[in-house]
Amino acid sequence: MEEAEWMQRRPKSEDLRVGLISWAGTYLTFEAYKNTVTATAKGLGKRQMWELLVSNEQESQAVVRLRSLQGLCLLSDGDGSVCYGRPRNSHHGCFLLRFHRNGKWTLQCMITGHYLESDGKDVFCKSRVLSAYHMWTPRPALHVHVTLYSPLNRCYARADPTVGRVWVDTPIPCLKECGFLLHFQDGCYHLETSTHLFLSHLDRLVSQPSSQTIFHMQVRPGGLVALSDGEGGMLYPQGPRLLLGLGSSPCRGEEWFILQHCPAWVSLKSKARKLVSVFYDVEVYAASEHLTPMAMFQFECDRETPTLQLRSVNGYYLAQRRHRTVVADGHPLESDTFFRVHWNCGRIMLQSSNGRFLGVTANGLLVANATIPGPNEEFGIRLANRPFLVLRGRYGYVGTSSEHDLMQCNLDQPDCIHLLPCHQGIYHFQAQSGSFWSITSFGTFRPWGKFALNFYIELQGSNLLTILGPNGFYLRADRSGTLLADSEDITKECIWEF
Repeated sequence: MEEAEWMQRRPKSEDLRVGLISWAGTYLTFEAYKNTVTATAKGLGKRQMWELLVSNEQESQAVVRLRSLQGLCLLSDGDGSVCYGRPRNSHHGCFLLRFHRNGKWTLQCMITGHYLESDGKDVFCKSRVLSAYHMWTPRPALHVHVTLYSPLNRCYARADPTVGRVWVDTPIPCLKECGFLLHFQDGCYHLETSTHLFLSHLDRLVSQPSSQTIFHMQVRPGGLVALSDGEGGMLYPQGPRLLLGLGSSPCRGEEWFILQHCPAWVSLKSKARKLVSVFYDVEVYAASEHLTPMAMFQFECDRETPTLQLRSVNGYYLAQRRHRTVVADGHPLESDTFFRVHWNCGRIMLQSSNGRFLGVTANGLLVANATIPGPNEEFGIRLANRPFLVLRGRYGYVGTSSEHDLMQCNLDQPDCIHLLPCHQGIYHFQAQSGSFWSITSFGTFRPWGKFALNFYIELQGSNLLTILGPNGFYLRADRSGTLLADSEDITKECIWEF
């Protein structure tokens, strides 16, 4: 059986949201209780995220509506006031979005011709004369752990720390080297690899961020971004090996990448401690000793329904077929490719569409046979393409703050949580300093413990998880900004984007 072409999925709507930063450094904000829009927020939260509804796009401009996460659109009235609500007609709430060479955006009301502007606090549309007060800096609102996909070359960027380079040569983003951290600072970006090196203007990876690792970003609707040094150099793949570097003459849109949330790839290990792998193109056995790409599966799960699809690097999905065998030849919409997920202390059980649970035969073949699950139907699961977690919850990112000695969950910039796998399903959390996470009697955390504690990770969606803490409670984001492990049940505050 031939490999299916790896299809680049259309970006999810949550990957296309943006924050808009005014000249004063504040964000365009949806004020839920005031029926108004302001620009007072200093950070990017849920109320500062806007979805672009594009009705007509050209090279340098587009006609758009801005829709908040609450489903209401930004509206401008004839008197220049700005609010939110539902458009009254086809032109109400439409803005002409212009892309400027410096990466800024302007939004001009289609009805009045007035530009959207802010005085650093209030937002209004009163002037037809363009000025610096009308300039908005777009900031992609997706999670900071991203992949860069080149639609022209149909490959992903991949860091190679052994030679200190980044290549755009990987058709399938299953390797940890395809993931990058996008650090936002003062309107610009630093691009950090999975080994914590930074891409520089010299086309090399360096150990520390500096002025030589700062990139300016141009953003277009649809998740397209281009990175530059701000002095005319654009970042694009060059030469026969597609080295990602700065140049001044990209062709045919080589400089444009699709920015997407880094996908989760997992490995599954049987009771006999063998990895589930694809053999001979489609056959699936729990027989591998070592982790290879054929033992990695993209974890695709909808949070709204507890069903899972596992996509192999051959481009197909695991599917339950005749005689209850499981093979890697499924297509995205086939019912046989959907499995119901059951968790047990970090281990996973998969139930096929016929109600039977996946298990392993004596010769290692993966089958859907058991009606009641036992140890043979439990699989150890590990994140295969990331050595660390970056967690974003209901109120922001998890990390440390100079103002608090406890771990916080409302930050604009995250800390990396290094994962040290222990027994199947169990991880030790290590802080960036090298010390371990410690827990207090109140269920709060500090990042300077001497001893490793056990955390159970349970995946709840394609890029969502819950964490069972060492005290037996789920970690949750508290409204105060403190990270707590005190929840017996999984609530919305226990769901973490990673």
